[in-house]
Amino acid sequence: MNQPRAEIQIDLSTAQRLLSSQFPELAALPLTLVDEGWDNVTFLLGTEYAVRLPRRELAVPLLLHEQQWLPELAARLPLEVPLPIHLGQPDSNFPWPWSIVRWIPGTTTDAHDFSAADVRLLAATLQALHQPASSDAPENPFRGIPLHTRTPGVTERLARQRNHPEVDAPRLAALWEELCSTPASTDRIWLHGDLHPRNIIIRDGTLIGIIDWGDLNGGDAATDLACVWLLLDTAVKRQEFFTLYNAEPAQIRRAQGWALHIGLTLLDSNKPRHVPLGLTTLQRVLEDA
Repeated sequence: MNQPRAEIQIDLSTAQRLLSSQFPELAALPLTLVDEGWDNVTFLLGTEYAVRLPRRELAVPLLLHEQQWLPELAARLPLEVPLPIHLGQPDSNFPWPWSIVRWIPGTTTDAHDFSAADVRLLAATLQALHQPASSDAPENPFRGIPLHTRTPGVTERLARQRNHPEVDAPRLAALWEELCSTPASTDRIWLHGDLHPRNIIIRDGTLIGIIDWGDLNGGDAATDLACVWLLLDTAVKRQEFFTLYNAEPAQIRRAQGWALHIGLTLLDSNKPRHVPLGLTTLQRVLEDA
């Protein structure tokens, strides 16, 4: 899980030049670097917009997916999303399309204690999102796919963590095998594709938005539902979510498998930002086993 190398250097001057040449009416607004993620560099533009510039070629289709599909999906969601407002074009100095999107002010949910109202809103949002995907919806080779296809990675990561004092590798391995025996979904449903605490926004102590939609795709909703083990700190809250969502038992079991996979991936990254969430996720998965 090492961050991919940027294929083009992006700084404030890059964003400022693109704004001045393509959207001069916005170029005088204050511009601040917010984040350099795996796929995009994000700048806050004024107080209402964000500028998203791809930092590698593989990120370009993800940005185009946001531009094409997010306006349609957002119309039915009760939470705020970073809708594309202006679509930037490549030029002689920047080779890829880019976006100006709505800024969602707030903080991420890394340490948020979800209230009953938050749980209801999260369930309602995913119910609204998880509708049959269009025939031309994006496909993702890593998200929304049959759970058993993740077995090689899970096996390798469990082997690396077998001596970790806080990881019950034999129990996790047995649970993984059991969860993989759950019948696969035959439905192709709209997914966010990357639901974790850093992509879910709170404001004034309340759940308010979901960001970073580049991995949206059509597939098994269980991939998204795995977020329950990353976000909700008690079995009671998790059960309440699944009741409100009206999840089927097989769907819950596949989601639990995805949470196991994601928890191991976070733990195996050895990154201080990811390891605690990985351990917590695995502990919650076993608590519900």
